[in-house]
Amino acid sequence: MLTNKKIGFIGGGNMAEAIVKGLLSASFISARNIIVSEPSKSKREALQKDYKVKVTADNLELVKKCEIVVLAVKPQILNSVLHDIRSLVDSDKLIISVAAGVPISIIDGVLSGNENKKFNVVRTMPNTPALVQEGVTAIASGKHVSKKAIKIVHRIFEAVGLTVDVEEGHLDAVTGLSGSGPAYIFMIIEALSDAGVKMGLSREVANTLTLQTILGSAKLAQETGKHPGQLKDMVTSPAGTTIAGLHALEDGGIRTTIMNAVEEATLRSRELGDNALIANMRENK
Repeated sequence: MLTNKKIGFIGGGNMAEAIVKGLLSASFISARNIIVSEPSKSKREALQKDYKVKVTADNLELVKKCEIVVLAVKPQILNSVLHDIRSLVDSDKLIISVAAGVPISIIDGVLSGNENKKFNVVRTMPNTPALVQEGVTAIASGKHVSKKAIKIVHRIFEAVGLTVDVEEGHLDAVTGLSGSGPAYIFMIIEALSDAGVKMGLSREVANTLTLQTILGSAKLAQETGKHPGQLKDMVTSPAGTTIAGLHALEDGGIRTTIMNAVEEATLRSRELGDNALIANMRENK
């Protein structure tokens, strides 16, 4: 599916590097068919050395040579990048954005300018565990994207974890849950480890116990397919230690706090998207 395709990454940051690493590790594509455009010379040299991919500082050179272009840049500079490359983007190219909060309509609009053109634009929301090939990526496609193109996008992101299809309108919720979610889990990891130290364990032992407990619990939930409530009950004995701990968690409002965190992150993502729309409308007046 990807063997004879050339893939270009505009932006050589952590996410682009994670995808490149995953694609090469899974042998989905050869290094000679990957190009990364990156303004930092030291970063270009590192990517070329570590992965043997082609590198450039010229976005236009990349777009000319690639059938698939991944926009792996910050949302703040995406508009500028799109204006830079739009003269070379046509309906044959597959455009994949990992920029949070920027709607497909804006990407389409900037690329087409004042002309009524159709583009293959797909928005994705991967998360940081992609750095260790354990991420999850939500994929939303524009109305002109073919089923074959969508399969290609899934194939690319399967190199760094699992993939799911969502409506674009749900990407803000994806951002609030899985996009921001690793930060919530890292805070829980830190709190559990601190609790172990408070109770007399060494930091090393507390960290090991915490990390393996979370890793093992997630794997148990994934492989058994059981509802989390059922798995929780398997650990909880009458009048035992676990129910005492669960009571303390409920007293602290853990469920409400986590749900509120996802809601607030979702609303912030929506706000950023609205701001992007407003900024684009002003620029095109």
